[in-house]
Amino acid sequence: MNRGKDEEYDYLFKVVLIGDSGVGKSNLLARFTKRDFDLETKSTIGVEFATRSMEIEGKKVKATIWDTAGQERFRAITSAYYRGCLGALVVFDISKHKTFESVGRWLKELRDNADQEDVQVMLVGNKTDLRQLRDVPTDEARRFAEKNRMGFIETSALDCTNVEEALRNLLTDIFKSVSSKYGVTGQTAPSVYGRVGSIMPSMPNTEEVKKKCCNV
Repeated sequence: MNRGKDEEYDYLFKVVLIGDSGVGKSNLLARFTKRDFDLETKSTIGVEFATRSMEIEGKKVKATIWDTAGQERFRAITSAYYRGCLGALVVFDISKHKTFESVGRWLKELRDNADQEDVQVMLVGNKTDLRQLRDVPTDEARRFAEKNRMGFIETSALDCTNVEEALRNLLTDIFKSVSSKYGVTGQTAPSVYGRVGSIMPSMPNTEEVKKKCCNV
């Protein structure tokens, strides 16, 4: 089946948003994909995803961005969604140091479940609009990112500060990693990264999800 022009892309990358509940992942996703923000956003249940396309170094890159629930009781469901991801935005709330302390745990979960090599990771300190309540110094977060070989940026989903840049920087890092690994310069990448095949994981069986929900 042929895609319409609005669906054409050169590369399809899967990205996951991870971090504690309440750090603003869902509003970042809304800003990335709908230029929207909702003050009444409720905690994500399970997993949601949306898409966004960008031009990266002359190529049209389509990102499927998955918003994973931060609550412990949904972790058994969401672990399967790490499979196939090429990038991750690990989000914490700059006004709550506890959410920053959880970043190491989220990184371990990502690395334990991701099945792609060289997953690109961006550490995101969200809610810079709460600067008067800052509990995580920028330098502390930057040092952590450097130590763990991640990119780092601070954002505000509320006023859009650095939201576009966060996604663009991550997709650029993924693109460069894929290009370096496969020598993709004006060529088509292997199908797992290109248009022929997608890195979207198969959806879990509905009954299995229900069972996991009910047994946690």
